[in-house]
Amino acid sequence: MRSLLIQGGHIIDPSQGIDEIGNLLITEDEISWLGEGEITLPQPDYDVLRAEGLIVCPGFIDLHCHLRQPGFEEKETIATGTQAAARGGFTTICCMPNTNPPLDNTVVIDYIKLKAILEGVVRVLPIGCISKGREGREIAPMCELASAEVIAFSDDGEPAVDSRLMRQALDYSRVIGLPIIDHCEDTVLTEGGQMNEGIISTKLGLRGIPAAAEEIIVARDLALAQLTGGRLHIAHVTTEGSVDLIRRAKKKGIRVTAEVTPHHLILTEEKVVGYDTNTKVNPPLRTEWDIQALIQGLKENVIDIIATDHAPHTEADKLCEFTLAPFGISGFETALGSLMSLVHDGQLTLSTLISKLTCEPAKIIGNKYGKLGTLASGASADITLFDPDTNWVVDTRGFASKGKNTPLDGSLLKGKVMATISQGKLVYKDDSIAVKES
Repeated sequence: MRSLLIQGGHIIDPSQGIDEIGNLLITEDEISWLGEGEITLPQPDYDVLRAEGLIVCPGFIDLHCHLRQPGFEEKETIATGTQAAARGGFTTICCMPNTNPPLDNTVVIDYIKLKAILEGVVRVLPIGCISKGREGREIAPMCELASAEVIAFSDDGEPAVDSRLMRQALDYSRVIGLPIIDHCEDTVLTEGGQMNEGIISTKLGLRGIPAAAEEIIVARDLALAQLTGGRLHIAHVTTEGSVDLIRRAKKKGIRVTAEVTPHHLILTEEKVVGYDTNTKVNPPLRTEWDIQALIQGLKENVIDIIATDHAPHTEADKLCEFTLAPFGISGFETALGSLMSLVHDGQLTLSTLISKLTCEPAKIIGNKYGKLGTLASGASADITLFDPDTNWVVDTRGFASKGKNTPLDGSLLKGKVMATISQGKLVYKDDSIAVKES
C-alpha cells in the first residue's frame, strides 16, 4: 500500500491537545508521523493530499446508528449505510440491534461482522441486545455476545421497561465491562404520542410526548446504576430535566455517560408545524430551552458525546399521515454541517465539537479495537478532512443512504466533509479534492 502524506492541513486532535498547521503521514493502515516540518519518507512512492484550508482530525465515531440489515434492507444495508457514514466523516459506526432477527445471538453478530468486512467501507461495531428478541422479558446471553465482540448492549427502539431485568443487565455490565445503552421512555406515558407535549402539539391536534416520560426512566436507570455499580449509557438525551439528573449522578460518582443527537441540538418542536413526517423522531424534537440545556451539558461534559441515531426509512414509510409515519431521521450525511452551526454561532468551540465526535466516544468503546479517536503515532489511520466554511445545500437525491428522510432537505449548511480515510483507505473524496502521486 502506498503511503499518503496529508499536507498543510489545520490539524486538530483533542486527544493530544494538538491544534496546529502541519502534515500527517499514513503508512500502511496506521498513522506514522505528524508534525510541522519536513519529513524524509521511508520510500520514494507516496501520494499527496493537499489539505490547505481544511481541518484534519481523527475520524468521527458514531455510537448509535441503525443499519437495518438483516431484515429491513429496503431501508438501508451495511453497504449503503457505511457509504453514507463515510460521506459524513464517520470511520467507526456502532449499529443498534433492532434488526430482524435481532442481534441477540452470536450467529447474527458474526453475520454483521462478515457483511461489514465484505461490503462495508468503514468500521462497523455491533451492539447486542439486552433481552432475548428485544422483548424485555428474559436477559440475552450477554457473556456470549461479549465474546462475539459486541461493544455494548441495548434494546434500542424498545426501552428496558422491566426494572428487574434492567438491574440484571447492569449487574452483568459491571462484570463484563461493557455499557448498557438505554432508550429512556415510560411507554405508558408516551402511548400514542407523536411529538413533544406542549402548546404546539395542542394546536396541531397531535398527542404529545411529555418530557417527564424520558426523565422518569433516566432517574430509574441512574438509581439502578448506583445500586449495581454497572456501566450505564443514556441514549439521545433531549430534556433539561434529564441533563440535570445526569449532572447530579456524575457528581455522586455513578458510572454514567450520555449522548445527544445533532437534530436534538439544532431543531425544535416548531419544525413539526406543517406536519412534515421527516420531523417525527423518538424522542421528539423539544424546545429551545431544552436545546440550550443540552449545549450547556456538552460544555460541562455532563453529556459526553454526540451520536447521530441515523434512522433511515423508505420514501413510502414517510409519505403518509403524520400519525402513521415511523419515527426517525437519516442523519449521517448532514451531521457535520448541522453541528457546525453551533460553532459558527459561538455556542461550541471547534475543539469541543471534534472531541464529542472522536476521542470521547472512543473512551466509551475502549481499546479493544486499537487506538481510535486519535491521530497518535501507531493509531489506526482513521481521519476526517472537512472545510468548516464551505456552504452547501442538502439534496437528499444525492444521498448514499437509502434513507432520504430528513427535514434538512433543501437547507443551506456551512461546513462540509471533503475526505474520509478509514483504516488507511480513502473511502470518500469530494470532487474538489485531488490526490497526486509524488
